[in-house]
Amino acid sequence: MTKTKSGLKPGVYIIRKKDGTPIYRSSVTKKGKHISLGSFATEDAAHEAYREALRCLEDTSLLPDTFPADSPLPFTKAIPLMNLRDNGIYFGAPIYLEKRDFLYYLDHDDIYRFDIDDLFYYASHRIMRRGGRLFVADYGSQVGVMSRLGIRSFAVAGRDYLFRNGDDHDLRRENIEIINRFRGVLRTEERGFQRYRTVIHVRGNFIVGTYDTEEEAAIAYNKAADILTRNGIGKKYEQNYVENVGPAKYAEIYSNLPISEKILQLRGR
Repeated sequence: MTKTKSGLKPGVYIIRKKDGTPIYRSSVTKKGKHISLGSFATEDAAHEAYREALRCLEDTSLLPDTFPADSPLPFTKAIPLMNLRDNGIYFGAPIYLEKRDFLYYLDHDDIYRFDIDDLFYYASHRIMRRGGRLFVADYGSQVGVMSRLGIRSFAVAGRDYLFRNGDDHDLRRENIEIINRFRGVLRTEERGFQRYRTVIHVRGNFIVGTYDTEEEAAIAYNKAADILTRNGIGKKYEQNYVENVGPAKYAEIYSNLPISEKILQLRGR
């Protein structure tokens, strides 16, 4: 096999740690773009990753769902190369474009579908998973993927929101229905009319009341939280932000909303 001027196999270059330990890195160039493939323990492993990258760029029969799990090239590095081959554009993130949307590959079996409108954001923000939660790092903060879709941190799938086609990996906005937008608010039905029940947790769940609108129910939760705090309940309640109700209207609703006597009588221990 022909080696490069550096004496290393094609696609491989070497860097050294402070103690002199070598690290083998691999890269490939396509359409004038230099693409890093990662770091490897041996020259052979780096070269094999390079060869696999060339195959991703040239072999149209090699697709995300047929990419070998034991490949020396990391799967999340292979996806951008296949996308470059098939769609003519390179993203550093493991994104594969389709006609109307795109797929984001966390690994072989963990694949999410997004609207094309989200492409720019996720092309520059890497999705990570921790404890079942998907998030990206954005200006030093963790931003939840679900929160970008209008799903609050307290929301429970099937109760507060649902996936219309039953696929919880399909994160296109058309597939997500928000049922309950506010903390402590549950949509219900009474005598054929849709109403909203407010529930707050104090050593168990307590019903605050049932109201005509979602906004009233959200404000009732805030009012109940204020009452409980004044009554010495030591729990910190995160309140609802009701953005479409102005300050004067909010104050009027807050003042007039009835609150369950059980809430009024609760005291801290």
